[in-house]
Amino acid sequence: MRVVCVDSAYDVDGRNSARDIVVTGSYSGVLCARFVSARNPCAALGVDCAIGPEGASIAGLWYYEALNLPAAAADVTTVELGDGVDVYENGVISRLNEPARQCGVEGGMPVRKAARLLLRSRPPDPVEPSSVTRRTAVVREKHGAIVCTDSIAFALPEDRGRNVLCTGGHTGRSAVPYLQAARPRGFICSDGGRGRNDSGIRGLHAVQDDGLPGATVDARTARMGDGMSTYRDGMISATNQLARDLGVRVGMDAKEAARLLLVGQNGAGVSPSVE
Repeated sequence: MRVVCVDSAYDVDGRNSARDIVVTGSYSGVLCARFVSARNPCAALGVDCAIGPEGASIAGLWYYEALNLPAAAADVTTVELGDGVDVYENGVISRLNEPARQCGVEGGMPVRKAARLLLRSRPPDPVEPSSVTRRTAVVREKHGAIVCTDSIAFALPEDRGRNVLCTGGHTGRSAVPYLQAARPRGFICSDGGRGRNDSGIRGLHAVQDDGLPGATVDARTARMGDGMSTYRDGMISATNQLARDLGVRVGMDAKEAARLLLVGQNGAGVSPSVE
């Protein structure tokens, strides 16, 4: 395996192969990803080019992710554009996809170090679409935990009446059956941008009679489909009355809201009824 530096994504050609980590001086958009991925490299590193409207300059990272190909982009202010060697020698990672993260790449890491990590590591094979992914308990107490998972559909029997779930999906009516089946101690999901007639938070009120305290985070503050981002980055945009009774308020950060859902305002812990 080897690290190959090229000035442009269009320079990746038949000399490159599945053994190569390709570092280019190009932006990391979809068009460049199409050119690079056609040669089936092990991984791809490019430039974020200030990300741009609709994230166009890094959209290729998720094109690669769909192929389970690790990819990352360097902060454009750290590199000379159009110089693949400079990207390798001086670039600093600003954005990355999940396969790259699974290989140990992190934001703020030098491109040189990221490339070497990618030489030694391969992401695991993709899981089945219905499989539980990225389930992490970020806080544990005797009576329960705060658990981040990417979808409420990934709730487990152990969550019932015990754990607070922070998930990455919206809280529209399609979430209601999953919430009712999971019956967690509490939940924080995304408002999905709220939608027409506040449809993105409708589930908050639909599960009131089920005794489920819940809240949503503003979709502009946390990445949808990423429960860890809901917990780490989210700001509360809406609550139901049961959550308000525990002290959760609009404008609160999700970490504090999750703590209140787990232990209550007095720290004693309040569990929903479990049938």
